[in-house]
Amino acid sequence: MRRRAYISIGTNVDRERHVRAAVDELRTAFGPVDVSPVYETGSVGFAGRAFYNLAAAVDTPLPPASLVACFKAIEDRYGRQRGGDPYSDRTLDLDLLLLGDCILESGRLHLPRREITRHAFVLRPLADLAPDLEHPVLKQTMAVLWAGFDDPDQWLRPVDFPW
Repeated sequence: MRRRAYISIGTNVDRERHVRAAVDELRTAFGPVDVSPVYETGSVGFAGRAFYNLAAAVDTPLPPASLVACFKAIEDRYGRQRGGDPYSDRTLDLDLLLLGDCILESGRLHLPRREITRHAFVLRPLADLAPDLEHPVLKQTMAVLWAGFDDPDQWLRPVDFPW
């Protein structure tokens, strides 16, 4: 059974290169990839360089744990450092946000991912990519969730990304 997986992509190190690399890696692993616009966003939780963030969607038969393992392998290929401060610069960060209508709480894996409603850099690109997608727990569309998002400390601005 194939399901639609929604992925958050972020980087604040060699940003254009890593955004392209992430999308290329997803395309190689899964085939067609739909992407949102790219946004420049402030770092959250630390005083670091600005990030590029976007959302992507792929169709896959893989279960959640296998998808997360695939994303970690991609991150590792591009120099992702693990084990240090979780709030630090990142070459590449791929997070599974949603997988069909799957609701899962297993260890550190939560679907839908909690950051969807907490961070503008996750919700805005997801709302652009799939405005009519319904959050499987909140039963509201991404467009409605984005319209109600209100955190003046989280800024983002569209990037004219040179694909």
